Amino acid sequence: MGLLFWEDRVDHKLQALETQFKELDFTKDNLMQKFEHHSKALASQAAQDEMWTAVRALKLTSMELNVLYSYVIEALICLHTRVLEKLPDLVRGLPTLASVLRRKVKNKRVRVVWESILEECGLQEGDITALCTFFIAHGNKAEHYTAKVRQMHIRDVTFLITNMVKNQALQDSLLRAVQVIEKGKAVRTPEKQKSSLKELIPSVKN
Repeated sequence: MGLLFWEDRVDHKLQALETQFKELDFTKDNLMQKFEHHSKALASQAAQDEMWTAVRALKLTSMELNVLYSYVIEALICLHTRVLEKLPDLVRGLPTLASVLRRKVKNKRVRVVWESILEECGLQEGDITALCTFFIAHGNKAEHYTAKVRQMHIRDVTFLITNMVKNQALQDSLLRAVQVIEKGKAVRTPEKQKSSLKELIPSVKN
């Protein structure tokens, strides 16, 4: 009788301890998830701040700025147009690229189409962040140049970007925007090939 009583007491204590450990594990998991989310948010904010600083720090003439702005705005318009082509029933609800970026967060259909278009164009979300940042920073003072006018002013826009844009992420995104407009798709260059390609770029003439 006494032995059974003590065994029951031990079982109850073990069950109580097990419950406490489960609660601790649950609390720990919640804290870890919150910490990871906070860390990602901080990293994202830091990246955005760095991109904004890089865009604002560009030392370009008004003509050079207009040329780059023209490629950026045409690339963004191209993406928006492609979304509307694949979602014709949502044309009224997606009047701008900004509306697409907002809707894709909660609308799976828009998100899937958006991601497929980025893949088709050889772009990633980081490129869109960089291009939108450039547009926001310079859109109020830059002027759009047609392809013919761009060629008259800048014969080698790749050379301009690689020499004047020091931030690597911004540089890559601008180069991809040019490729999307000139060739229909950006080619993502492996990291190991970038340095050798940059050495060849100054010798290339149109």
